[in-house]
Amino acid sequence: MATDSRALTPREIVEQLDRYIVGQDKAKRAVAVALRNRWRRQQVPDELRDEIMPKNIIMIGPTGVGKTEIARRLSKLARAPFFKVEASKFTEVGYVGRDVESMVRDLVEIAINLVKSEAEERVAHRTRQAAELKILELLKPRTLERESLDERQKPQSTFVVGYDGTVESGDKPKSQVELLQERLRRGDFDDEWVEIEISDASNPIMGVLGGGNAGAFSDVNELGNVLGGMFGKQKRRRKMKVKDAIEALAKEEAHRLIDMDEITREAVQLTQQNGIIFIDEIDKVAVRDGRSGGPDVSREGVQRDLLPIVEGSSVSTKHGIVKTDHILFIAAGAFHVSKPSDLIPELQGRFPIRVELESLTKHDFRRILTEPDNSLTRQYTELLKTEDIEVVFEDDAVDAISEMAFQVNQNLENIGARRLHTIMERIFETISFDAPDLELAEPFVVTRGYVQDQLSDIMADEDLTRYIL
Repeated sequence: MATDSRALTPREIVEQLDRYIVGQDKAKRAVAVALRNRWRRQQVPDELRDEIMPKNIIMIGPTGVGKTEIARRLSKLARAPFFKVEASKFTEVGYVGRDVESMVRDLVEIAINLVKSEAEERVAHRTRQAAELKILELLKPRTLERESLDERQKPQSTFVVGYDGTVESGDKPKSQVELLQERLRRGDFDDEWVEIEISDASNPIMGVLGGGNAGAFSDVNELGNVLGGMFGKQKRRRKMKVKDAIEALAKEEAHRLIDMDEITREAVQLTQQNGIIFIDEIDKVAVRDGRSGGPDVSREGVQRDLLPIVEGSSVSTKHGIVKTDHILFIAAGAFHVSKPSDLIPELQGRFPIRVELESLTKHDFRRILTEPDNSLTRQYTELLKTEDIEVVFEDDAVDAISEMAFQVNQNLENIGARRLHTIMERIFETISFDAPDLELAEPFVVTRGYVQDQLSDIMADEDLTRYIL
């Protein structure tokens, strides 16, 4: 994105969210202000900066109305590490289940991958060139044996395009390496096989120590890394196609060029200042009507375990201590049975901003089908275009799909926009199956009649509708 995403104004943030999410203006405005406040906080004097806490948000609304999508798109705009977790996955300490601190550790790992990817992009030009030279060393002997390059080495007036996009012209003979490099970049050797030596990513120490569940124990992970490092990185030879070998060698070169200690330090800082944790199904751990006992004991225990993380605490990770004071927490729940006031008062106080998302109308469904950059109609059109089938949606057909989605949500469980996916898949089931064998001279037109024909049997039988749609 051309604009500095970390300095977007609230209005610009909402405009970006509008490209993918229909409606829910209140929620968009709330998250836009929360994101802008992060940028504002970085501009205030140092002595006040640590005193400004993030304004955490609770989104209230039925499933499928855009709660998760708003938070996910927000993280992309903010260049922020983002982690989504269901509150129902956690259990109180002492019960079988996940520890609430694990979400902070997971967020750090996501941040490391994010910062590492950006670092790899910065050195991509150098790593690609280094990988190409290694491949050329392997290709050159066999190519010279297989074909004569005499004619190619004659002086010729030509344009020489460098890897960085620069263009030179002149009457000068090309070297064998230059000729091979041109052909390599053109893809002439993509399907040839070469044998290269790369680091072995697998860690046999982990297999011995942790077995299949090693990932659940951070101490075992750290011990495996330490013991693995004592023996150095193991190399192994692998045979692969040239196009895959270039990627593997470039990645290997990137690991050599980037400083992982610096990456880790930057990732921890990014987590602490810009991290976003999305806690879904927060209503599942609310204790209804003040009752206690039974499973409610565990629910309230989860809330009390969440409280210090949301309030601000120090979490120990294998990359060091991570402070959660300025991580933005966005919680969401349908709250059909319980309500936000059923959460313990201390946790309620840590989510000062509450926005209610509205159920989707027929008009909303129609907009979801056509307006977003990733609209469902566009998705199906592009999918079938790969089979040389042009799909055209009539306006009446889009109206019919919207009406049916709204009607089924009204009569059965309201699952929001997810109902559109079910209906669209049913409508395209036949054409998707037959597409590879079809040769259509004309576009495939989706009409209201076609939509009704594909769904008539299901819509006529209430029990069938319940199970299939």
